[in-house]
Amino acid sequence: MIKIIIPLYNDWEALDLLLQEIKKSVSVELFSKLSFVIVDDCSSVDCDITQFSSYNLSIIRLWRNVSHQKAIALGLSYLTQESDFEKVIVMDSDGEDKPADIQRLYEASLKEPNKIIFAQRAKRSEGLVFRIGYSVYKFLFGLLTGKVIEFGNFSILPFRQAQKLAYVSEIWNHFPGGIIRSKLPYSSIPIERGTRLAGKSKMNFVSLVLHGLSAVSVHLDTVAVRILIGSLWMTLMAGLGAVGVVIVKLLSPANASPGWATTLVTASIIIILQALLSSLFLIFTVLNYRTQKHFIPAKEYSDFIEKIEEA
Repeated sequence: MIKIIIPLYNDWEALDLLLQEIKKSVSVELFSKLSFVIVDDCSSVDCDITQFSSYNLSIIRLWRNVSHQKAIALGLSYLTQESDFEKVIVMDSDGEDKPADIQRLYEASLKEPNKIIFAQRAKRSEGLVFRIGYSVYKFLFGLLTGKVIEFGNFSILPFRQAQKLAYVSEIWNHFPGGIIRSKLPYSSIPIERGTRLAGKSKMNFVSLVLHGLSAVSVHLDTVAVRILIGSLWMTLMAGLGAVGVVIVKLLSPANASPGWATTLVTASIIIILQALLSSLFLIFTVLNYRTQKHFIPAKEYSDFIEKIEEA
């Protein structure tokens, strides 16, 4: 059995079209193995599950809206603790994760059965502003973490890796970032992103920024160290600048503008102190965070589930 986890908030029309496309796109043999698990993120628009009676489908109803990434973590935790399966596929409900690519992910997973396989975004279909924002996000993620992220949630996981991942607290904030942090084996295949089947995207600029910050927060200890290193370089440059100002002041004519050297040296000292204090504060905050008990999705998922409905 292959489970497909689909987090959803009000996208019932798109889900209906997605299921139809999946049935058309994958082989009959593969479709017979598929079981759909919809994680309803406390939708404000209700849906009668009987409309999906022709599919092997269940809906996990959550008590409250927890956001896209957390819904995936809850769905994955429920499946690994309550059922047994061969593999699990994670995909969005809107159709931007193309149904035809399920077959490609499955075949890639057969070649590397112990790895998590991601869909690497070879081409995106969103508007120019979104693509620019996404490029900035990838650049900052690489700068702050030293890692490359070229994929989203669309992926296929072997049962054993899914079990382990349910105990990785970082997937609560960012699913792919948590997998990178977990050090579980993974690879990716290039896949073009599709277009939404129905409705409007709920991802806006604010959502994109929050999504990017969530990805970076998964690697906060690495980010803190890199910021500290950057602060030390800034301190060194500011110190050299202050020394240079003093040398120029000593060698400059007596009629030079009064006070300029003092102003520049004072500014350099302020930069040095702010850089050092800010980075040290971040470092100690991270070290304190690492001593705290973390949220483990596999242990806490049941508190968020209202009920399970079977089609």
